[in-house]
Amino acid sequence: MGATQERLNHVGHLLEESLGVRQTDSHPRLSPVPAARDIGRRPLRGFGRVEIEQVSPDPDQPRTEFDAEDLTALADNLKARGQLHPLHVRWSEESERWVIISGERRWRAARQAGLTTVDCFFHEEPLSKSQVLELQLIENLLREDLSPMEEARAFDALLKLNGWTGKQLAEAVRIPTSKVSRSLALLRLPADVQQQVEDGAVPARTAYELSKLKDGQAQRRMAEDSAQGRLTTVDAARAVRQRRGRAATCSHNLPQRFFAEGNWRITVSGPKDGTYLDLEAALRQVLEEVRLRIDNNVRRTA
Repeated sequence: MGATQERLNHVGHLLEESLGVRQTDSHPRLSPVPAARDIGRRPLRGFGRVEIEQVSPDPDQPRTEFDAEDLTALADNLKARGQLHPLHVRWSEESERWVIISGERRWRAARQAGLTTVDCFFHEEPLSKSQVLELQLIENLLREDLSPMEEARAFDALLKLNGWTGKQLAEAVRIPTSKVSRSLALLRLPADVQQQVEDGAVPARTAYELSKLKDGQAQRRMAEDSAQGRLTTVDAARAVRQRRGRAATCSHNLPQRFFAEGNWRITVSGPKDGTYLDLEAALRQVLEEVRLRIDNNVRRTA
């Protein structure tokens, strides 16, 4: 009899439940209070791990050169410590793979280390070719991974994709306009001189001075002198100035004042007949001295 009554009670509860009758508190139960270390933490929907063979490089990536020794060192680090920084990837319907936006060097090193999976940030939203190039360019600029010619070609590609001016490009990637103009100037050099810059035989600063000349043969001769160590950047600037004629002199030998971010003001004075090219060469020498002091931890005096 007892067992029969229990079944009837159970059926009665089911019937009441089906009619909407609630015998228990219907208010939602709150989860336990999280530990202090978990307050404010949120899971990332766009982060995860994927098979390394499901990831491929972007053929339009601005960076094309990867140092073999650097990759080997990074691969050894990955073997010892694992992957510390994720790749940024986007989905390609065409190749049905995740394509790298940034982190190709880490991906190459991971393959060399024998890793079978990689951690990634997945960009779910569709990205235009221009947006991808911007992200890649900013990543490489921040890490200083691009060679001067790679940087110049990337800038040129963004200008053409978006129809930007140099100023608009500088604002988009958050760099000085002068850096954009100096970089793009390298593309005016003959192809063989560009290759010397690419190979590191001719410094980018020297190549920029040579870009001011219109005579390709003169550019080649001076580039060769630079590659052989017979021509410094200061010498190149002086030689270019002589070929182009006297540059504008600084206004009446008055101190030249320049303003930079962080409330910095630089005041420069020089000889009466000094030109802005002379001023540029002098500032370059001062910059080298500043870098030397940084390298040697020299404290700035009051």
